[in-house]
This record gives sequence, structure tokens and C-alpha cells, in this order.
Amino acid sequence: MASSSAPGRKWILALLVFVPVSLVLHYGLHVHMLAVFITSALAIIPLAALMGTATERLAERLGEGVGGLLNATFGNAAELIIAIVALRAGYFDLVKASITGSIIGNILLVFGASALWGGLRYESQKFNPVAASLGTTMLLLSAIGLVVPAIFHVIAMGEGVPESRLSLEIAVVLIVTYILSLVFTLKTHRHLYMGAARAQDGPPSPEENSRTLPAIGLLLAATAGVAVMSELLVRTVETAAETFHMNEVFVGVILVAIIGNAAEHSTAIIMAGRNRMDAAINIADGSSIQIALFVAPVLVFLSYFIGPRPMDLIFTTFEVVSVALAVGIIAFISQDGESHWMEGVQLLAVYLILGLAFYFLPG
Repeated sequence: MASSSAPGRKWILALLVFVPVSLVLHYGLHVHMLAVFITSALAIIPLAALMGTATERLAERLGEGVGGLLNATFGNAAELIIAIVALRAGYFDLVKASITGSIIGNILLVFGASALWGGLRYESQKFNPVAASLGTTMLLLSAIGLVVPAIFHVIAMGEGVPESRLSLEIAVVLIVTYILSLVFTLKTHRHLYMGAARAQDGPPSPEENSRTLPAIGLLLAATAGVAVMSELLVRTVETAAETFHMNEVFVGVILVAIIGNAAEHSTAIIMAGRNRMDAAINIADGSSIQIALFVAPVLVFLSYFIGPRPMDLIFTTFEVVSVALAVGIIAFISQDGESHWMEGVQLLAVYLILGLAFYFLPG
């Protein structure tokens, strides 16, 4: 997750007021759970942004290799924390829906909004097609990891096959692939991912180097805040779903995914507005890859220890189709290494169509 220190991000930090508000509403005033759901959701957005700020400061101090690994680990921490809380509560459908939502949200909503905003300021914007192609290939692998258990479930239904074991072993493959992808992007082929922005930024200043301990404290405090707000969010999610007539899959795919990724979304759009489309597409692709190859396997592993039962990787048919469509679209659009505002409109249109379909799914 990118830093929240970019210009134009102060409005996100203003949402920190909802941290104490949600605590008072829940523990002090005992108001309706819907109010707690809304305020805790709004509180997670700036806390996730602060986690991004702290992670970036530590990355600047620790160097590119370790910093890159740190960014990869904490990049989707807010989504992971929300999912862990839901996993412990046994909301497996919500957890898997949030995984789906993060993938299609980053591909369609984040990059779509970035291409639209950047395209309104520049006639066309270019990015590294080689790096983008590698990213979409990893996304294709991610889609395969989600599609195969679902297809296997249909084929082997009623045969007594241990599907949870298959999901566990696929999770091992995914996370090993993710680790190797870090070696590729951070060491052996890191030149493909540095881009012009890195050269412009230059080495960290002495002032940046002096921020290490405060950054660690900020990261720990923000992580704890996200954990507390996630607890309130998950406790009240059923009430919110019933009030707004939303099914659990829609809540996970759309609401939880947007809440956990809000800070990251705005960063990608800001980068596109600066004509830094390499950074924008790396945020969109990279976050989706992290979710599919790191967060999803970690949740499968954790389910054996904190969940009421092991979680599988069997997604609904519509979730699988949505991920496949999103990956196919971004692969097609990114192959020429150039984007314009109409491509952004097209991606956003697909996201809205899928969102409407998820909303009207039977509960």
C-alpha cells in the first residue's frame, strides 16, 4: 500500500475522528449497530493510510530490498486484518468475497479510475509493457488458483474427496510462487520495476532516516487501530447487510474491499494525475497479486488455528467468472503499454456491471 503522505491526502486523515466516535457509539452509547458499522468503516480508511505512510518511511530507511519486502508484507494489512477477524467469527463467505473484491476492485476500479483521471489530463499515458505483462501473467496464475478448486468442487461433488486438503496444497503453491515473485521483482529483475519515478525521488535524506522509530510506532499503533475497528465492523456487518438488503457476498466484494483499499485507490489516482502510470498500474496489479498469492493462502493456513473449521478456496461461480473477466480485460488493455481516458471508462463500466450483479445475487 502506498503512502498516505502524498498531496491531496489530508482529507483521508480527517476521517481519524471516526475512531473515537465509533468506540463511543458502541461501548458508551450502545447505539444501533448500523451507526457503528458506518463509523468503523470510515475509521479504517485513514488507519490503513497511516500504515502505508509508516511502511514507506521504513522502506526508505531500510533500503530497496528489505523495504520492498516490507511493502509487500504490509501492503494489504488492513484487508488481511479485516479478513482475520471475519475468519475467526466463521464468516467464510465474507472472507472469500473480500478476496474476490480486492482483486477485481484493484484491477477495474483502481486502474480504471487512474486511467480516467490521468487520461483527462493527458491525451495518452505510457507505461512499461514488459513489467505490465509480467504483472498480468501473475494475475492469470492467481485466477487459476481460484478457478481450479471451484471446478474441482463441481467435478468431484459427492465423491468424498478432501477438498480442504486440495485448497491447503494449492495455498502452498501460491505462497511459494509469491515468494519467488518477490525475488524476481526485488532482486534479479528489479530494474523493470524501478521506473522513472524512483530516479526522480533520489536517495533518502537524513531527515527521512531519522524517522525510523516514529515510523515503527506509527505502524504498530495504526495496526492496532485497524484490528479494533475491524472487530467492530465484523460484529455489525450482518445488521448493515439486513438494513440495506445486501447479501454477504456483495458486502465482501464491494464494501469491505473498498474500505480496506481506499487509501491505496487514491494513491494510484494521484500517480496517474502526475503522468506516472507505471506507479499506478503497479499499485493495481501488485495489490491484486498480493491478495491472491499471499493474503488468500495465509488465511487458509490461519483457518486451521483460529477458524471454527478449515477454510477452502472454493469460490462461487460468479466470483470466479468476475475474477477471470477482470484479469482478461487488464491483460488486453495493458499489452500496448499505453492508456487513455476511454479505457478508464470501460474498466469502470465493467466494475459497475459486476457490482450490480453482486448486489442482486440471492442472499
